[in-house]
Amino acid sequence: MEAKTMPGLPVSMRLRRIAVVVALVSFAPIACTEDDTPTAAQAGQTLKNHILRLLKERNAQKVTITDPGGKDIPCGDGRAKQTFAATGGDLPNRRPDTLRSMLLGTVQHVAPYEVVSLRSMNEPIRVSDSSAKTLLTLDSSGDGVYVVSGETECL
Repeated sequence: MEAKTMPGLPVSMRLRRIAVVVALVSFAPIACTEDDTPTAAQAGQTLKNHILRLLKERNAQKVTITDPGGKDIPCGDGRAKQTFAATGGDLPNRRPDTLRSMLLGTVQHVAPYEVVSLRSMNEPIRVSDSSAKTLLTLDSSGDGVYVVSGETECL
C-alpha cells in the first residue's frame, strides 16, 4: 500500500520533494554562517552605535562627533572598513588615566568587547568585539575629556 501523505503524487515525485527538503536543511547552516558576517556599512553602523552608547553610559556631556564615518575605506581584495569617533566631557578634574579606566569598565555594558592592548592607564586602550567586527580605542586627551574612536575590520 502507498502512503497517503501526498495523495495524487507518484512515489518518485514524493521522493524528489523529500530529497529537496533534506538538501535545503543540510545546506542551511552553511548559508547562515556566510550571512553572519556583516558588510562594512553594517559594521560601521554598529561601530557608531557602540561609541555613542558608551559615551551615553558614561553620562558624557557635550558629545561631539569628530569622525562621522559612513564611508568605505578600501583595504584590498575588494574589502573595506569604516571608522567613527567622538568625544565627550566628564568632570573637569578627572585625569585621563581615570577616564580611560572608566571607559574600560563601562564598555562591557555596550557589547562583549575584549581587551586587545592595555599597557597602562596612561596610554590608549584597544578593545575588540569579534562578533560585531569592531575595534575601539578608549582614550582621553586631557582632564575631563573622553575620546573614543574606532574602526571596523576589513569586510
